Amino acid sequence: MESVEPVESAVEPRPRGAAPFDLSGITRDGRGVARYTGLPSSLVTMLRSTVDRHPEVEALVEVGGERLSYRQLWDRSARVAGGLREAGIRPGDRVANLLPAGVDWVLGFLGTQLAGAVAVPVNTRFAEPEIEYVLRDSGATFALRPGAPLPDGRPCAAEEAGPADTAAIFYTSGTTGFPKGAMTTHENFLSNIETALRVIDLDRASGPAQRNLVSVPLFHVTGCNSQLLVQLAIGGTTVVLPAFEVQAFLRTVEQERITVLTSAPAIYALALARSDIGAFDLSSVTRVSYGGAPIAPALIARLRERFPEAALGNGFGLTETSSIATFLPDAWAAAHPDSVGFAAPVVDLALAAPDGAGVGELLVRGPNVVAGYWNKPEATRDTFVDGWLHSGDLARIDDEGLTHIVDRAKDMINRGGENVYSVEVENALAGAPGVADAAVVGVPDEMLGEKVGAVIVPLPGTVFEIGAVLEHLRATLADFKVPQFVAVRDEPLPRNPGGKILKRPLREGTDWGPPVHGR
Repeated sequence: MESVEPVESAVEPRPRGAAPFDLSGITRDGRGVARYTGLPSSLVTMLRSTVDRHPEVEALVEVGGERLSYRQLWDRSARVAGGLREAGIRPGDRVANLLPAGVDWVLGFLGTQLAGAVAVPVNTRFAEPEIEYVLRDSGATFALRPGAPLPDGRPCAAEEAGPADTAAIFYTSGTTGFPKGAMTTHENFLSNIETALRVIDLDRASGPAQRNLVSVPLFHVTGCNSQLLVQLAIGGTTVVLPAFEVQAFLRTVEQERITVLTSAPAIYALALARSDIGAFDLSSVTRVSYGGAPIAPALIARLRERFPEAALGNGFGLTETSSIATFLPDAWAAAHPDSVGFAAPVVDLALAAPDGAGVGELLVRGPNVVAGYWNKPEATRDTFVDGWLHSGDLARIDDEGLTHIVDRAKDMINRGGENVYSVEVENALAGAPGVADAAVVGVPDEMLGEKVGAVIVPLPGTVFEIGAVLEHLRATLADFKVPQFVAVRDEPLPRNPGGKILKRPLREGTDWGPPVHGR
């Protein structure tokens, strides 16, 4: 299988500051990369251990569908593995998974691991040419498709895979050009699981009492790596909501006594804005995590009010970091809503070419960073340099060690030589009156090159006034950062499966109209 060996690097990691995470059981290898000690050798051995400890615990629930214990999950996954082997799949072969979120998706993913093959979760929201590209680029020799029965054969459990072996290829969202396949090793998965347990502060001994609602796609690293696999490691229950709808989300939290929630701020805002929110018993929730977009301080306050027993936390990561790279724990949530937190326990952060304001491209190093891009040697060389992942995100890291993402490098607006970081403006918009969601992009301008444009989705049931929003922004931003153009829309903003806003369709498809702000 393809792999990329990191080399020694002259880049200096940033100080970890006041990071509050458990740092025990960590060592550094000869190249300076931090690693957890004592991890299982593969996802298969991890799952086998959980099944042996908790065979009758409920492992998986599909809302409106099946419920499986850990013993049933193992037995049925092993039959899928046997069916794949009988279909000619051998260790290292790629198996594409185009199934919708639910029990079958999980059986297909785990069955692929038990067969010793490489899972290729396919973003079912991709356009057909993108899906065909993923199938062709990955060289998948078998595809799990909706409407077709899962492979079924004599139980098989190949346990020879090691930490450095590729376990899955997750394709990026492909917002520019075709998507790239991030080669995720067993160590990448297992490191992220350990990180999630430490930063979310889940008691491993309480595993069978934990119930995690997955309401985001399983083909994305947040749903698969930081929710499903974390519960499988500790013997908790994963409840999968096949299709998101706000009332179904709230009803499931109540009926399934969910303890752990992870979603985008916009989803929480929609849920908490419902007039019947008080009719749902949400008292079981003890962890509420969010990420993928700025969060308003007012929304944090509303989350605390609605989930009084829950610890809040903001996570940040990429497909290339197997999910979590940084995390902002509960104690910092209210005071630093614009931060994505501290480096995860085995993650080093650095900044490339920081400017006078301390903003540079965020570099990430750790055992969670994937082995490279499948079948893309040039992109791999450009992105994974001297053991560091070049994230493409512009960030600053303050004296406390808190990371602040200020923009994607390609999304920064150059307004006549003045840099405007769109995330900074989006953070300000998150607290503006009547704003449910917002995105900031550059609008072409003959004189300045670009001006600042904002696309806003108003809060339901409110009277939206652009003037009030601009007044709020002028009180918090420099004049040149206040949007000169504002477009208001009722439909949700386009997002990738991780909840991040897709800027390209907004740039290309928004009718801006006349400017609302003169400068």
